[in-house]
This record gives sequence, structure tokens and C-alpha cells, in this order.
Amino acid sequence: MKIAALQLPSMGMSSTRLYKYVRNAHRQGVRLLLLGEYLLNPFFKEIEQCSTAMIQEQSDHQLSILKELAREYHMSIVAPIILVRKKQLFKSIVKIAPSSVAYYDQQVLINYPHWNEEKFFANAIAPLQSPLVFTIDNVKFAVMGGFELHFDELWRYVSEKNVDVVLLPSMATFDSNQRWKELIKMRAFTKNCYVFRANRVGEYVEQEHVWQFYGNSLLALPDGTIESELQDFEELLVVEVEHANVVEARRIWGFKESMRRRS
Repeated sequence: MKIAALQLPSMGMSSTRLYKYVRNAHRQGVRLLLLGEYLLNPFFKEIEQCSTAMIQEQSDHQLSILKELAREYHMSIVAPIILVRKKQLFKSIVKIAPSSVAYYDQQVLINYPHWNEEKFFANAIAPLQSPLVFTIDNVKFAVMGGFELHFDELWRYVSEKNVDVVLLPSMATFDSNQRWKELIKMRAFTKNCYVFRANRVGEYVEQEHVWQFYGNSLLALPDGTIESELQDFEELLVVEVEHANVVEARRIWGFKESMRRRS
């Protein structure tokens, strides 16, 4: 199955580039398109300065466009989105299929002094549940927020549910590129699954600080190697994933079977 990651800067209210890339993906036979974080909405530091009404208007507009594209091109689209419920903001991920819509509210948000999403958004702080899991053409996908990559408990669900591909929309910056790559490779190898990361590009200037978003969207294979990756500019990454490759990796390495015999 062909899937794709769209690596862009924030799009604002314009959908021109999104239409262009979805048509391109459709011509290449892509069944699922993954977008990085803060593409449909402004970057978090900008959202802090926006009104709730403005964010809701933008998100409603973007959701309408994504639903139209999913129906027209018979494609599933997975994208981070800021939702407004009872005048509170939630950081969520939407999975839009041609005939259905599902949402996954990110369960663990970044909470550092310079970047505190946990304090700003209304997402619940509660015991962790399974990420969003769904199947397309015999390939089982799970969706988790980029920061959730770091938490073992969520990866336990990946094993329990026999997930083939973990979709990881993210938005990394500063000098974290190598650390993220090594962590993604480790997760892909120890769980013997694909990890497909969509990052964003562009920059945000805050007084004396520049937040540089370096891209590097990539696909890690079930043996922990990187098969495909982008650089630091706008681009569409199209890759192939197969359930059979996951089954074979788990047979060869035997990690899951070793745990099964001890449970």
C-alpha cells in the first residue's frame, strides 16, 4: 500500500497547496496522507495570541476542505487539528476517510517552560488509553502525537493490537533531529513495525529566538532502518508499506513471541 507524508509550513486559510499535493498523491496511488503538526493551524506560540473564535473558524474551514478531498480522491487523511469544545481548545488529530471521521485527542502534551501545551490546552490528564487504531486494506495503523513517541505505555498498545504502521505527526525544532531519528528507529525495531513521521518546515521568530522547523519526515522500517527521508524544504514523501513485511520481521527477531511465552 502507498502512503504519503506532506511536509509543509503552516498553511493559514489557503488550501491551494493542499489541493495540489493531494492530487499529486492520488495520481501516485496513495491511500493515506499524513500531515505534520501545526499545518492546518498556526504554531502553538501564535495560537497563544489568537482568539478562540478565530481558531474555531480556521479549524472548521480546514476540516471542510479535508472532508471534500477525502471524498473526491477516495483517500484517508490524518492531520493534527485544534478543536474548540465548550469554548476550550483541545489538541487533537483527525482521521478523515471518504465516508467517516474519527478524532484522537493527544494524551500527553509537551510541558516545558518555553513550550507548555499541557497548561494551555484542555486535554485531559488521565491514565493512558490506546492510540487511535484503524485498518486499511489489511494494514493496521495507529496514530499518536509526536511528543507521545517518548512514552512506553502507548507503545505497549502498539504491540497488543498488532499494529503494522505507527503514524507520527510531529513538529520538531532546535537541535533535536538526531535524537528523534534514533528514537524512531529504536521504536520501529523493538516493536517490529513501520514508523511514519510527518514533520513540518518553516520558522517562527520570537524576539531573539528563531524556532527553525527542520522537516526530516521519514519512514523507519520494521528492522529499525530508515528507508526514506526528506530534507528541510516543502515536499511530498510517498512510500510503500506491507503487512507481510511486519509479519516477517516479527518472525525473524521473535521479540513479541518471547513476551507472549512469558505472559
